[in-house]
Amino acid sequence: MFGASINAAPPEVPNAAAERYPHKTIHLIAVYSPGGLADLVARIVAAALAEQLATHVIVDNKAGAGGRIGVEAVVTAPADGYTLGLGTTGPLAIEPVLDPHLAYDPRRDLAAISLIASAPQTLVAHPSVPAADVRELIAYARANPGMLNYASPGVGTTGHLAGELFKSLTEIDIVHVPYKGNQEALKDVLAGRVQLLFSPLATVLPFAKNGKLRVLAVAGYERSALLPEVPTIGEAGVPGAEAVAWYGLIAPRGTSAAVIRRLNSEVASALARSDVRKHLQHLGAEPASSTPEAFANLIRDEMLKWRSIVVRAKIRPDL
Repeated sequence: MFGASINAAPPEVPNAAAERYPHKTIHLIAVYSPGGLADLVARIVAAALAEQLATHVIVDNKAGAGGRIGVEAVVTAPADGYTLGLGTTGPLAIEPVLDPHLAYDPRRDLAAISLIASAPQTLVAHPSVPAADVRELIAYARANPGMLNYASPGVGTTGHLAGELFKSLTEIDIVHVPYKGNQEALKDVLAGRVQLLFSPLATVLPFAKNGKLRVLAVAGYERSALLPEVPTIGEAGVPGAEAVAWYGLIAPRGTSAAVIRRLNSEVASALARSDVRKHLQHLGAEPASSTPEAFANLIRDEMLKWRSIVVRAKIRPDL
């Protein structure tokens, strides 16, 4: 099912417009709502590209449906290099295996440009949850099946699948509550209307420091430099529950190879800048550029990984 290659770089076609690219404003679609990590990464990249390309790069937030709405906007845009997308794990690698009726296929409808950054999810709890660590959370959830809820930015997002993977490995019953973006989900967790959340660390860090949220674990393979005292999910007793989100630049299929190469080069240059790297690392995101082919292969490999979790957890797109 996933053997076909993603359209990493289309065949070279002579294009006079590409030779003078860019000559007008570029729109970068962020597939989640303002304020979340995907939005912040998009704005950092947009600012760097605007400076390097000497043109305006405007971030357009098109949130909803777990990132699908934003990706569909990229898919249906003219393939001229002036509408790009900040794609993430959810709508590029999870949604395509979660929903067989999805309106797009990343392998067929998109051109991969470059990986930009990756960031592990973190498991956080509202202080009302009587659990100081992951083991206590599991014990409480087992004693109170169905009583705890966890929020996510939407069905098929990394936060959603991180929660389902955690449920599957720990054999607990917690209820998924999807939102239209991470900020909306975070708002209800802060209010105590939902008890748990898998989220990028930087998004929840201010609330962890002021005691409004409790960070129980980092769902990565290493501890975070932003909160080094917090254990990884494996150290906390649930090895295999790692969930790392990644962010990359995409374009509509058919975008010329010359434009793809130019943008790929500019992303690499941006991520080599100390100011850009510092901004991303401050958000808990590790900068990492790639070739278009390597980013395409990452998307393909991640589709395979998350498909196994979707099957194991019996997740349906209407959940």
